[in-house]
Amino acid sequence: MQLNRLVIFFKTIGDPTRLRIIKLLSEGPLHGQAIAGKLGLTPPTITHHLHKLRDVNVVYERREGNIIYFYLNQSVVRHYASALMDLSTGEEVKKDMKDVMAERQKVIDNFFTSDGRLKHIPAQRKKKLIVFEHMLKGLQKGRKYEEKELNEYIKKFHDDYATIRQEFIINNYMYRENGIYELNPEEMWAKIE
Repeated sequence: MQLNRLVIFFKTIGDPTRLRIIKLLSEGPLHGQAIAGKLGLTPPTITHHLHKLRDVNVVYERREGNIIYFYLNQSVVRHYASALMDLSTGEEVKKDMKDVMAERQKVIDNFFTSDGRLKHIPAQRKKKLIVFEHMLKGLQKGRKYEEKELNEYIKKFHDDYATIRQEFIINNYMYRENGIYELNPEEMWAKIE
């Protein structure tokens, strides 16, 4: 299961009123008026929360005459609970990380020659950031670089050292003061996604 689907699901059910509705429906189907009465809320409020729960398939409805009954979709709840358990074992995170690493490697393979030279600076922002992060791996954290020294380092990858050096600053990879450059902590770097 994709991590973003898990996040959407748990954000949706993470509301106290929605959790109370789930608890009520776990005891059997109810119509909207009954749910509103049991929770002491207005029918429009219950309708809003039921729509949110229906969007992630936690509830479904059946019409009986003029009354719509809401049911808890227990198989969906069990499915997401199981996915959460898989996440706790790290399997989902490992799979997502493998996918991210494979995508990064593909970008690096596409934009760098076999001898490590950058063919050209990517136009797409995400690919550009992957390329720059790859180039930064040879720089040491905490070390101060003079501009000339940084230029020579960048020239190993590409002749347009001025543009790349500027991109390092724009994307918060590096800090510059009086011609001295230093790597910023990774938390400050531009985010790829």
